[in-house]
Amino acid sequence: MVTTTILEQVDKGLMLPLMEEFYTIQGEGFHKGTAAYFIRVGGCDVGCHWCDVKESWNAETHPPTAIEQIVENAAKYSKTIVVTGGEPLTWDMGPLTRALKDKGLQIHIETSGAYELTGQWDWICLSPKKNKLPEGPVYDKANELKVIVYNKHDLIFAEEQAAKVNKDCILYLQPEWSVRDKVTPMIVDYVMANPKWKVSLQTHKYLNIP
Repeated sequence: MVTTTILEQVDKGLMLPLMEEFYTIQGEGFHKGTAAYFIRVGGCDVGCHWCDVKESWNAETHPPTAIEQIVENAAKYSKTIVVTGGEPLTWDMGPLTRALKDKGLQIHIETSGAYELTGQWDWICLSPKKNKLPEGPVYDKANELKVIVYNKHDLIFAEEQAAKVNKDCILYLQPEWSVRDKVTPMIVDYVMANPKWKVSLQTHKYLNIP
């Protein structure tokens, strides 16, 4: 049973429900091909039906872990740290990012933007979902917009989201893995007709790495 003290620590962002942490190659978006240490935080209520890490949704199944331990582990492996989930902004990211910054690390986040943007970030990958749209300010700070394409209607959603981000934000369309053979040709055609967009692929899955 989780004690009240631990719950208070989680609420303050001093402990986080850590699902997993691992060193690998960033497979998606602008930084694909870069060695990076991933911190996957549990907890998400966005509920994408095609999510490939549904086991991250229930924060209670992942042990509250002190951010000092998380940072110590991360600093051993890489200068590039990716915080992902679940939905990491479910929690206050301020304490974790300050501690990572104190180690001189570059910190990226992958987020749906469904909650208030907290923390200090060198790179923000915003991947909005229809189920729970982003909180406004994250649109202004996003470095890349990554829209997952499951069907043709997602291209309409992508344009709606692109209209909200800042002018320097890089725009990506990424095929949802389970329907990639079906939607990738559609994405390619769309990007060729609308070259402000780029294609993002889950290259780590093609490489068979985490």
